Formats: sequence, structure tokens, C-alpha cells
Amino acid sequence: MTVRSVRILVISAAFLAGLFLCFGAVLVVSGRMSTPVAQQIAAVGGPFKLIDQNGKAVSDQDLKGHPFLVFFGFTHCPDVCPTTLFDVSEMLRALGPDADRTRALFITVDPERDTPAVMKDYLSSFDPHLSGLTGDPAAIATVAKAYRVYYKKVPLDGGEYTMDHTAIVYLMDKEGRFVSPFSLKRGTEAAAADLRRYL
Repeated sequence: MTVRSVRILVISAAFLAGLFLCFGAVLVVSGRMSTPVAQQIAAVGGPFKLIDQNGKAVSDQDLKGHPFLVFFGFTHCPDVCPTTLFDVSEMLRALGPDADRTRALFITVDPERDTPAVMKDYLSSFDPHLSGLTGDPAAIATVAKAYRVYYKKVPLDGGEYTMDHTAIVYLMDKEGRFVSPFSLKRGTEAAAADLRRYL
């Protein structure tokens, strides 16, 4: 066999391998083949019982029938949290009356400081459709684990602390199933149009 024939065989094998991988990826995306990745995506979210900023108990069952957004953060957050909540607020305003058909949750990762009263005061600066949820440390740990959220207390000088945490907005469908991370960086109108697809 000539060197040229060997090269042709290697190139052909590489092409077929790439084609096979591409076909497999199409099957995964279309839902015709299950994989650990697909299972991990499906595993995002789950049951929870927390308290909103008005002291009312809220569970995942209360959200059934509405697509909803979930963002984990804390009221002492200096930049990412207020920026994200502002973007969510602008998107909710762009939805107009349709905002009543969806939900947006801000779940604290700092239950030690974020009581319902603190959450209520903090959220007064944002769209009224936003719900702030808190609870005891065990309840927060449970919901964070369900959403695969990382968070950790980081000590600061003078005995103070901040929180390191995952900063993803999760889009959940009407059945409480994870759809995808929800991007707010594409512009308010585009984000609102995307969310309308799930109403």
C-alpha cells in the first residue's frame, strides 16, 4: 500500500468518525438518545419550600402552569446581583401584561442576613413581579443543590463576609423542568420575545 493510499484511508476514517460524532450530537439535541449530559440537564431544579419577602410560604408546586426564571444571589452583593435583577426587571417590563403569566425568583444564598423583611426592602427597587425567597440554611442548601448552585461564605476584614456564588439565570418551563440558562445580554426585547415562547 502506498503512502498516498494510507493518507486517504486515515482521512476517510477521520471523516467518518467526525460524521458519527456529529450524528450522535444531533440525536442527543433532538432528544432521541439519552446521555449523562442530557440527564444532568434534566436534573436541574426540583421540589422546594421557602418563604417570600411577604412572609408567605412558596413551593415549586405554586409555580406550576407558569414558566419562571430563577436567580441565586444575596442582598449585600455589590454588582452582579443588582445588575442581573435590573436586567430581569427591564425584561419583565418589556413583557407588559404578559409578565403576569410568568414568574421570576431571586433566591438568597445568604439566609443569615436575608430575612423576608430585608428581601422586601431590597426588591422595592425592582419590578414588582420579582419574588425574593429565603428560608433556613438547610432549606437554602436543598434548593441550591437541586439547581446545582455553588455558594460559599468568604470572610472579609472586620468580621464581615461576602458570598461567592453561581450567577446563572435559569429558565424553567410550565412544568418546572429546566429549559436552559437564560441570557439577558442580548437586549431587553429579544429576551422578552424568547420568554414569550414558553407562556
